[in-house]
Amino acid sequence: MAAPMELYCWKGDWGLPSVDLDCLTVLTYAKFSGAPIKVHKLSNPWRSPSGQMPALRTHDEGVVFQTAQIITHLRKQKYNADYDLSAKQGADTMAFISLLEEKLLPALIHTFWVDAKNYVEHTRRWYAEAIPFPLNFFIPNQIHKRHLERLQLIRGESWREEDEALEKQLYVDAEECLTLLSCRLGGHSFFFGESPASLDAHVFSHLALILSVKLPSNRLQQHLKSLSNLCQYCSSILSIYFTRDGARISPKTPTAESPEGEEEPNKRRNQILSVAVGLLSMVSYALLSGIVSIQRVSGDRALGRGVALEEEEEEDG
Repeated sequence: MAAPMELYCWKGDWGLPSVDLDCLTVLTYAKFSGAPIKVHKLSNPWRSPSGQMPALRTHDEGVVFQTAQIITHLRKQKYNADYDLSAKQGADTMAFISLLEEKLLPALIHTFWVDAKNYVEHTRRWYAEAIPFPLNFFIPNQIHKRHLERLQLIRGESWREEDEALEKQLYVDAEECLTLLSCRLGGHSFFFGESPASLDAHVFSHLALILSVKLPSNRLQQHLKSLSNLCQYCSSILSIYFTRDGARISPKTPTAESPEGEEEPNKRRNQILSVAVGLLSMVSYALLSGIVSIQRVSGDRALGRGVALEEEEEEDG
């Protein structure tokens, strides 16, 4: 029997199986299509075979690392969430995904990565705490740069961060998109009836991030909460498809029995290990640069190997 495909993605938080939009889309599509995937939830993109996340290690095509390409590969393997859709529904799917990318995604990027208060107090802080030292000093900046480039690509050369009129229009477009999605969904469980399709994976990943995260400034969340059918839609998908993958708590119903509490001992251990690795890095630098000179370093080297193995066991859960 062939080994299962392996998906490398950002780990979850805030009641979601992943904190990253693209990773969340792929995870959700895999659930909808029934694809047999072994999931590695990481906090270090260097642990991914492509250096990026999401990334899918396949049997015959090597490593696939873009969301659309991953979904296409799963379809080729007969895991197609859109199998029962008509030609018109297929066309509608493409149209709505384009609408999400053009109207809702820019505001989502702005909310998390451009809004200064949100970025400093939430987004950068989360990645700096999640990514192991010393990578947390520069990987968050790389991710930030990629999101700004993505926003620039979508909105065109006319986009400027400091332009208040453009920023206002960006959120107007996003709110109109949310309202349109609410009207399209109506009272249905999913966008094409009672079974989920790829459009649902894309819509859910956008909405879940908006709805679940507590940000200092979240204009999109305020508007989304006024659309009760979309809120129920998100809660339903979380409870049906992700109850065993870390998203046990609905965004609106936090309890004392949160999974984060169960993981606290491991989190404390990881923090201790991160400090140990940091100290080891500084000692190594001092030795290599000639600042400090000692004769016996074998114990430090052994410690370095032990830490690496421990992180491997912890990250691949």
